[in-house]
Amino acid sequence: MRLGEWETRTLEPRIEHVAIRRPIYIAGLARSGSTILLELLARHPEVATHRYRDFPMLHIPWFWNRFVDLAAAGPQAPRERAHRDGIRVTEESPEAFEEMIWMSMFPGLHDPKVCNVLDERHANSEFDSFYTDHLRKLLVVRSAPRYLAKGNYNVTRLRYLLKLFPDARFIIPIRGPVWHVASLMKQHALLTRAAAEMPRVQRYMRRAGHFEFGLDLHAVNVGDPEAVENIQRLWDRGREIEGWARYWSMIYSYIANALETTPELRNVVLVVRFEDMCDNPRESMIRILRHAELSEETLPAMAEKKIRLPAYYQLSFTPDQRRLIWECTNETASRFGYTDVRREHTAIV
Repeated sequence: MRLGEWETRTLEPRIEHVAIRRPIYIAGLARSGSTILLELLARHPEVATHRYRDFPMLHIPWFWNRFVDLAAAGPQAPRERAHRDGIRVTEESPEAFEEMIWMSMFPGLHDPKVCNVLDERHANSEFDSFYTDHLRKLLVVRSAPRYLAKGNYNVTRLRYLLKLFPDARFIIPIRGPVWHVASLMKQHALLTRAAAEMPRVQRYMRRAGHFEFGLDLHAVNVGDPEAVENIQRLWDRGREIEGWARYWSMIYSYIANALETTPELRNVVLVVRFEDMCDNPRESMIRILRHAELSEETLPAMAEKKIRLPAYYQLSFTPDQRRLIWECTNETASRFGYTDVRREHTAIV
């Protein structure tokens, strides 16, 4: 933090006139399609986002990127990321890292025993100043006028961010509960094994602020401690399917309630269904770009080539297990148009 503040003072002449205009935030439950949205939108020439190269010195983007440029050994070959979901990355690929700054200035932010929601009633002038200066520096480093971020936890900070940036735009991906639960369970098992075999995996996830999976799995508390305790108890007792289904319902019910009760949010939040993206990637991307107030460029055609239903593993739920998921999520799912179980994609997750 001190290095970041020193960097800001050093760069003041460069950044004092840089404005944060219409930042774009992708936020939602993990495994909902947020990564592919980030990868596509990050290709737009008007946006700047964090990249793998920014880790671990995220707080000093200007000096660290200069160092990386000088020390770089040359172009890297893309490699599949640890999620083993077919997405290949390099040091230049976009990634979700801004959580490190939130954790630096909001102690206990991921404590599931307390409400993790930050809204317009919360105030942290030190964070506001540091965060805004950080975005200015990143825009200068990337030579772009708009900030783009993926941060799953930002679903609990929509109103805080809107207070900070009244012209912000939010994109919230959602996925049908059966397939979403299957994907969450697969990812949790994969990263739990990886962390057990390689402690550095867990250290990385902790430092980067990723508590969605693995040995440090923490449920987000959206203001219902009893629901969080019940979800954690289900996970601990091996009733993972029900636990993840109830977690899905809790998070997206919170989002639906926020949109219904906060008119300001309805004007700046776009909910995007994963299945709609897969069925009509071009039209979905055009809708997203218009919401974000970005020119269409070549992204709709690119989306048509890249977005499709995953085919790297098969669904293994029994009919009773699928019925359990729908029993836990039906009320919330119907609020997002998931009402016809017969239309589920039954072959792949």
